[in-house]
Amino acid sequence: MEDETVQVKHKPKKRKFLREMQAKFLLVFCVIIILIVILIVKLFSLAITDKYEKHALELRSYVSSEIKSKRGDITDRNGNIIATCELNYTLVFDPSVTTFMTDYIDPTIEALAQVYGLKRNDLREITDRNKNLDNKDKERYVVLKKGLSYEEKAAFNEYVKNLDKDTRKLVKGVWFEDNYKRVYPYGSLASHVIGFAVNGNEGNYGVEQYYNELLNGTNGRTYGYYDTELNIVETVNPPEDGNSVVTTIDINVQRVLQNAVEGFLNEYGANNAAAIVMDANSGEILGMQSNYSYNLNSPRDLSSFYSEEALDAMEDKEKLDALYKVWRNFCLSDEYEPGSIYKPFTVSAALEEKIVSTKDRFLCDGFETFPGNNKIKCHKVRGHGDISLAQSIILSCNDALMQIAAKEGKTIFHSYQEDYGIGSITGIDLPGEAKGHIFSEAQLNETELATSSFGQGFTTTMIQMASSFCALVNGGTYYQPHVVRKIVNSQGATVQKIDPLVVNKITSEATSEYLREALYLTVTEGTGKKAQVDGYMIGGKTGTSQKLPRDAEKYLVSFLGFIEDGNRCYIIYVIVDECANEEMASRSDTAVTLFLDIADRCLPYLEVYPEGEIDYHVEIITEDELAVDETLLNDPENTDVSNILGEAGQ
Repeated sequence: MEDETVQVKHKPKKRKFLREMQAKFLLVFCVIIILIVILIVKLFSLAITDKYEKHALELRSYVSSEIKSKRGDITDRNGNIIATCELNYTLVFDPSVTTFMTDYIDPTIEALAQVYGLKRNDLREITDRNKNLDNKDKERYVVLKKGLSYEEKAAFNEYVKNLDKDTRKLVKGVWFEDNYKRVYPYGSLASHVIGFAVNGNEGNYGVEQYYNELLNGTNGRTYGYYDTELNIVETVNPPEDGNSVVTTIDINVQRVLQNAVEGFLNEYGANNAAAIVMDANSGEILGMQSNYSYNLNSPRDLSSFYSEEALDAMEDKEKLDALYKVWRNFCLSDEYEPGSIYKPFTVSAALEEKIVSTKDRFLCDGFETFPGNNKIKCHKVRGHGDISLAQSIILSCNDALMQIAAKEGKTIFHSYQEDYGIGSITGIDLPGEAKGHIFSEAQLNETELATSSFGQGFTTTMIQMASSFCALVNGGTYYQPHVVRKIVNSQGATVQKIDPLVVNKITSEATSEYLREALYLTVTEGTGKKAQVDGYMIGGKTGTSQKLPRDAEKYLVSFLGFIEDGNRCYIIYVIVDECANEEMASRSDTAVTLFLDIADRCLPYLEVYPEGEIDYHVEIITEDELAVDETLLNDPENTDVSNILGEAGQ
């Protein structure tokens, strides 16, 4: 009985244990299920995050990009901006970002289409071709628009800002890059001096090319990455902008030159016409004009030089050759025989070496005879008669100059040509300078020495002659010509000042003063008489050079003049090469016409104002001699140009 009682007592306990265990087990099971769900969600989230991060890392190298620096300005001597850069923006699209989640595609395309009028089909074509590509093969840099203004850039940001919050987050893969466009506020003004810059900030011709490295700055860089929401997080190393260049050019003087030269070409026509205005006491170029100017904002546009029919008929090489001709600076790059404007240089060497004196006289019978019975004639074929040293310049007498050169001999003559920089580059801070060619000392035989004395047989350039003439009239000091005064950084501080550079002391002040007086009288009483401007003290020399081949009868005429005003002295040099008007082609006063147009309008800009009666005086010339000069000038035969070995006119 006891055993049975025990068994009855244990049965209820067993049932109680089972119910409790089942409840606990169910609870544990539910907890485990919940934890598993949470773990799965977490793992899925981590997988998604990892996928974003992996994608962002794949894009990381692309986000690192260059920030363009701003190219420095170019100004005239008074701070007027001739060349500058305008900030603009490039619209860039990264389709690899939008195709990562299809939800990004439509909102991004719609934003681009709405703001910039881009075709939706074109944008969708870009995204479609990237959908099935591996990340490494996807396009990540598609330029949609260039040259956007700040307002156009801001319009996109404003559009996105006004979208609802959820849609705003779906516009991805669009950003803007800063760029600079080179612009020239004055268009064609000083085009041959300034030159132009193309894409990549590469200067071509002029100041843009010569000072290219100083004008260019140092580019910066953006380092960045995409966060898990595919937004760009950036670190920026800013660029360092380029230096600016302050030139010696005066835009008012330059405008006068451009209007005068182009006006002459329009009225009379010529193969070339050019002009230089220069400060004789520093070597600074205030203005330089070569033929027709071209628009620096569109330097490859030939429509203003050729008709549409002519352009259509041109081959690519012909167009390129035409562009080179348009861009070419005649003042630097073209060589020619200077003609009679060289005569004062021959006289200066003889005076400085005391080979002749201011009292010497010369007999011009119309020619000089050289070995082989070759006669080299004066432009005054019947001769000037007995003339003074000053009159050899005033009357532009070839015969007297040949006699003076013969007294000098080839060693002295050649030495002074080198001292004056004839046949050598001047070192002007512009590219494309030609050298010119003179006879070596060994080559200067009697005939070559004779023709060289009046500017025939050797070649020079305009900048050579202008620089040399400055030394001739400024007291004998040769300054290196230059077109830049100083370099300033982006904060406006001067980093380099370009002071006048003395290259050589060629003659004494006494020699220079004598030549100035003779050149004054050349304008008042001699061959440059038409170059007088009322109220101004102007000196100068005319030149007529018959080009090779001589029998073609093509002429280059010139006038090289100077104006003094107290301690200031400016030279104006003009050339007309092959004037289209046949009557004017061989006459030196053709160049004087252009000189007068420039001087009359240019001098007030330089604050050189006319005065009362001017006292011209060369003490060694008597009134009787001046009367003889007038007689000779009135002789009709005085305009004849005849030279069997190379003509040199007045």
